[in-house]
Amino acid sequence: MNQKIIELRRELHQHPELSNDEYKTSERIINFIKEYKPDEIIRLGDTGVLFIFKGTNPGKTILFRSELDALPIKEISEIAYKSVNDNISHACGHDGHMAILAGLAQKISTDHPTKGKVVLLFQPAEEVEQGARDVMENSKFKTINPDYMFALHNVPGLKKHRIILKKGSFASGSKGMTVKLTGKTAHASEPQNGISPANAISQIINRLHSLREDRTLFRDFILLTIIHIQLGEISFGTSPGYAEMRITLRAFENEDLDLLTNQCEKIIKEISISEKLSCKISYNEVFPATVNNDRCVDVVEQSAKQIGMEVEYLTTPFKWSEDFGYFTEKYKACYFGLGSGLNHPQLHNPDFDFPEDIIETGIELFYTIYKNAFIYD
Repeated sequence: MNQKIIELRRELHQHPELSNDEYKTSERIINFIKEYKPDEIIRLGDTGVLFIFKGTNPGKTILFRSELDALPIKEISEIAYKSVNDNISHACGHDGHMAILAGLAQKISTDHPTKGKVVLLFQPAEEVEQGARDVMENSKFKTINPDYMFALHNVPGLKKHRIILKKGSFASGSKGMTVKLTGKTAHASEPQNGISPANAISQIINRLHSLREDRTLFRDFILLTIIHIQLGEISFGTSPGYAEMRITLRAFENEDLDLLTNQCEKIIKEISISEKLSCKISYNEVFPATVNNDRCVDVVEQSAKQIGMEVEYLTTPFKWSEDFGYFTEKYKACYFGLGSGLNHPQLHNPDFDFPEDIIETGIELFYTIYKNAFIYD
């Protein structure tokens, strides 16, 4: 294995940083890759960075993306390079993804494109959704205008080194809905003098669960999960006058996610009016569905088979979400999986550690995609 890349991966693993706080991670990446003499190093915001390798003639722009951020999870491990940052760890494998992209920089440094350019993007804040959106809104990124984009994610539970593909939707869209219901408090002995949200909460739960089970409205899979409810205060003498609900909405297709959102808002607002409550609805952690371009999927499949890799096509998208979906809304792109072992700890588990023997697999596939994407039309 490439010992420099392994050492980089372990250093990144040992020093994880949370979303939008990846300052030292970004510096480590810059210090490593600048040795390979990219033509340009462009900082995006506080921690994002991209590296450009240019050909001498005009041509396509091919972009490869990795994530920078770690998770607020305490690592349970005895490895020598375990996280030194309390309650923060690379439990999703972004350290391995960064190592793969750094390995691609190594290879391109000795095999520059003859035309066009290759862009390596290290993106912050994937875990909280805003990273890709912020990158796309950055004026420096807008000048890049990639023809094709590629990214991968390790997938525990699937055979090591296997490439996971799907045309169309690859991963679900999702969003977090926050509902705030305001009525009027009263003495618990005289609840009729107040306006309690309790009955509205009960109705909303029943109606939303009925909506979730109604498959006639939606083209494909949807999921609605009530994750948190707060009603009133812990005071036995007070009838509540305020409540909050938090709900995760999820769908394989962006059209279904929009429809699910609209139907939920309609139900909540109708019940709020009938119960004489004011209602505010807001959203965060909004991830569009990651929708692959057919031609880009073909490039990945062709490249994987060219170097003897096993390819598996999904029959349904993954239920988890990825902010790479913001890129696939605008650019021709392919997001694919790299199997990280049948019995490997799952993503976001406290004992997760990226399997280093698939790093070279990722590098070789990215490099082959790089060679093929310039000639593919």
